[in-house]
Amino acid sequence: MRTSPLLLSVSLASASFALQFPFKVPFFNSQAVSQNDTGHGDPSTPRIAIIGAGAGGSSAAFWIAKAKERFGVDVEVDVYEKNSYIGGRSTTVQPYDDPSLDPVELGGSIFVRANKNLWRATQEFNLTLNSFKDEGGDTGFWDGEKLLITASPNYRWRWLVGYVEDGLEIWNHLTKANGVDVSLHTPHSDHYVKSMIQDYLNLYSPDAPKWDNITTLATTLGFLDMTSSSTADFFQSNGVSAQFVNEVVEAATRVNYGQNVDKIHALEGACSLAATGAAQVKGGNWQIFQNFLNYSQATVFLNTKVTSITSKSSSWIVNSDKGSKRYRGVILAAPLHQTGIDLPSSIVSQVPEQPYVHLHVTLLSTTATSVDPAYLSLSPASKVPPTLLTTYQGARTGGKAPEFNSISYHRKINDNEWNVKIFSEEKISDKWLNTTFGGQVGWVHRKEWDAYPKLPPTTDFPPVKLDNGFYYVNAFEPFISTMETETVASRNVVDLLLNEEFKSSICGPRISASEDDDTKKKVNDEDFVFGWDC
Repeated sequence: MRTSPLLLSVSLASASFALQFPFKVPFFNSQAVSQNDTGHGDPSTPRIAIIGAGAGGSSAAFWIAKAKERFGVDVEVDVYEKNSYIGGRSTTVQPYDDPSLDPVELGGSIFVRANKNLWRATQEFNLTLNSFKDEGGDTGFWDGEKLLITASPNYRWRWLVGYVEDGLEIWNHLTKANGVDVSLHTPHSDHYVKSMIQDYLNLYSPDAPKWDNITTLATTLGFLDMTSSSTADFFQSNGVSAQFVNEVVEAATRVNYGQNVDKIHALEGACSLAATGAAQVKGGNWQIFQNFLNYSQATVFLNTKVTSITSKSSSWIVNSDKGSKRYRGVILAAPLHQTGIDLPSSIVSQVPEQPYVHLHVTLLSTTATSVDPAYLSLSPASKVPPTLLTTYQGARTGGKAPEFNSISYHRKINDNEWNVKIFSEEKISDKWLNTTFGGQVGWVHRKEWDAYPKLPPTTDFPPVKLDNGFYYVNAFEPFISTMETETVASRNVVDLLLNEEFKSSICGPRISASEDDDTKKKVNDEDFVFGWDC
């Protein structure tokens, strides 16, 4: 869903979620797994188990492959995935189940240029990108009872992408254009977004930090003040007007994370506003993760549920519904408490229960050119924006809460029908769809799932290392939750595990930029991405 702007991954799937994807995984092994079964390679070669084939798990296998390629690290990798497909929360469906129609993103929908691992992957794997700017159209801000603002494409993208130094320029244009006369303090939200991105980009530099404690990382990057405050409190205490935060910034946090500005921490709130160059892979973002696994040559066990993991003689025994196997190390790349895996109490006790936003995603096709104006209390001849974002501010003051988080028209699926995506907290009924779209609804696909973690203000994060040889990628999610940051977290985990178990890493010894002329050059190279480059 995770959608995200800066780092994001917004979006999601249907109660009848039996997706069959048109690809085969190299080294896919559907046979039973036993202690003596090594899949491929030398039986005496040490092995690492990765649990989960989403963004975190697939990229972990990729980073290990980079270490093998560069330094000859002698290790083999098995990836366990309980579902029948690769990509985790990055999935697609095809309208009307018609393979001739372009697939539609159901899960992690977009990423941006600041998502350097995903962006680099599309280049290295020759994947084609769709730009969201191509879709155009106005954006409306709805509070459940009235349309507060309508933003033209130019202003919508300038706000989202952060092209203006002062959000007030846009806000004044919007409010005056809509006949609203308000007095606002200058909202410097753009300043904090740009500053946050710049600090975040240190994670890709030649001197990118390693961490085994996310609180320490947050301090290193200067983000602890933001994670310890709500988006509303942080932005308002730094001079951004309450109205701008509650009506505009909240629209971004609701569409990207399904959370209001008084409930989500300010770091993720800022991420919601950082959508420079939003794009997605033509045919589905899952192709990035498939390519990570292709490159890694890992053995991938789809439709395989890991039932328990136990420690034995300085190694780990992974038990699945297809057998058992011994490993030198384990990388857990899935939300621990959602996996249903029986783990040692010493591991489980270190990771607090992580609540998730339960999101309903409704995809539909319609011949209606917009939502029925009557639903928005507009005259029949009114032009309705193709994108509707929402704020909870009206409900805070006694009004009606919005029935959805967002409605967005996307590219046409054929000559007569548009693809529409709706995010909501509750199931959208067929009756509501027919009323809202004037009875012009064709294909409908529903999915409900735990789309993204709830992200209240905090300074307390799960540990990355849960035991010797046992690492947790998703410890990063309460800090920043996106497809991209899962790849950053997995890179760090792989470095720590390789150092601990094999005295190696993805890029070998780290050299300070002050000591090495080549590294000095890399610091100023905008195309340098640590892990891909060394």
